[in-house]
This record gives sequence, structure tokens and C-alpha cells, in this order.
Amino acid sequence: MGSTSDLPVMRKAADFLEQMEVPFEMHALSAHRTPRAVDDFASHAHERGVEVIIAAAGMAAALPGVIAALTPVPVIGVPIASTLDGVDALLSIVQMPPGIPTATVGINGALNAAVLAVRILSLSDKLLTSRYALYCASLSAKVTKADRELAEISDYKFKTND
Repeated sequence: MGSTSDLPVMRKAADFLEQMEVPFEMHALSAHRTPRAVDDFASHAHERGVEVIIAAAGMAAALPGVIAALTPVPVIGVPIASTLDGVDALLSIVQMPPGIPTATVGINGALNAAVLAVRILSLSDKLLTSRYALYCASLSAKVTKADRELAEISDYKFKTND
């Protein structure tokens, strides 16, 4: 992440990766303030066995793009809402030049970044595929339960349950 101020958003990604039993690293690296550290991290990530990188940043949000330029590892960018409600970060991450792709999720979409990372990793990990399938089933169960609860609401004269 660009700074530790991004942690409240990025915690959702960490929590999901933990739930899926996916080993992960967390770093505060800035494309502008610590460019050499970013270069070292990104340039050697694949050598350390890193298979997907989730990079979060706000404002100019150069971090995901810089990392994507320095590594063969897929990069998922998370725009952080700091100024301009995060639209500046979103546009910065999503508008990468040809040849330097960065997958981009919605503003503050750390959970979706982790879900996408798990989908990528599960292509070569059958145990992770199983854990991810259970997660998907739990999402379906939550919606089914919510729909049943809505059907039980009887506060409205004209509400039907058809």
C-alpha cells in the first residue's frame, strides 16, 4: 500500500486472504517517496515466489502502475479514496499504457482485489479452489436467507410475496 493510512481499506483484503489461507506480505511502499524500495520489491517479487500483487494507492496512485512496469507478476490495483473521492486514483490506475496492464477494482475495493487474486491463484491450487467454492456458496446462502427474511416482512398493506 502507498502508506499505512491505506490499512483500514486494505485490511479487508488481508482478512479475506487469511480466511482463504493464502500466505501474503504487507508493505508500505510509495512510488514517489521510496522509489528504490518499490523497484527492489517489484523487480524481485517473482523470484520470491509472489504470484499476484495487490497494490493500493490514493491521489496520483502511481504505485500499481510502477509495480506493473517492473514485474512479470499480475498486479491488481486498488484506488483509495483520499482526494476527489478516489476518482483521481481510479483513473490513474486504470489508464495504464499498452503493454503495462494493471487490473483495477473499484474505489476502496480491497475485498474484490483479494477475491480476484484468489481466483487467479486457484487456477493452479485445487485446495484453494475448494476453499473459494465454499466462500461462493456462503455468498449465495446469505442472499437466499435475506430473501426469505424479506418475504416475512408484513408491515406493508400492498406487499405481496409472489
